[in-house]
Amino acid sequence: MKTRSEKLKRLVAVQRHLERIAESELAEIASQRGLLSETITSVVDAMGSAHPLHRMFSGYYGSQLGRLVQKDQMLLGIQEVHEARIARERAKGDRLEESMMDARLMEEREAADAQILDLIDQYVARHAPASGKVERR
Repeated sequence: MKTRSEKLKRLVAVQRHLERIAESELAEIASQRGLLSETITSVVDAMGSAHPLHRMFSGYYGSQLGRLVQKDQMLLGIQEVHEARIARERAKGDRLEESMMDARLMEEREAADAQILDLIDQYVARHAPASGKVERR
């Protein structure tokens, strides 16, 4: 049968895995925002360009820029949600880890107490008189 500390150790490992998953998702969102930022920069550069072809598409560039900015705001909101999720997962993992350490200490204390009681029992058993040889005063 597994001890409480072993069960908590497994839960800590699962929680840390969930934390890494959330961090991975956050990294993906940050990467998407980086690419989106580059796209916004290139659209703004095209809008400010003096090239006649770019001037013809300035209305299109404006609407494109609006959509890109809207998408960036959406990704920013998602990024904030993922950051909060990472903080929650990390806090859960830390609490589980503390509980695991406490459980391990309790198990070690119980084992030490059991050893001491065994030693006392052995000492008493060795020095106790046999039932037939009890001294009567």
